[in-house]
Amino acid sequence: VENNTNFRRVLKTNLQDLFPSMVIHEAAEGNEALQRVDTFRPELIFMDIGLPGENGLQLTQRIKTSYPDTKVIILTSHDTLEYREAAIRCGANCFITKASLNWEQLETLVKSLFK
Repeated sequence: VENNTNFRRVLKTNLQDLFPSMVIHEAAEGNEALQRVDTFRPELIFMDIGLPGENGLQLTQRIKTSYPDTKVIILTSHDTLEYREAAIRCGANCFITKASLNWEQLETLVKSLFK
């Protein structure tokens, strides 16, 4: 769930390279994301915080309430202690900043979430 189209495409391309069997659905904002979650029941969601309308933290909390087994990785440029703590309170499984994004580490993280 990412409103920046270019970043969303880069993320999708890299995820497809790392996990060729992964089916990836995209959403640019909260309502679209909720519809896709209800329809596709994803195992993993990458969630930005800064989204139009409902922010990614609120959206994470709503998704985790309805689908507690769904893993949510907050992937954002908002790197503050307050956001990190809020992400955990909202049920996120992990918090990664876009500036520190490393594809090898991301691959390891995703694999570790599903052991």
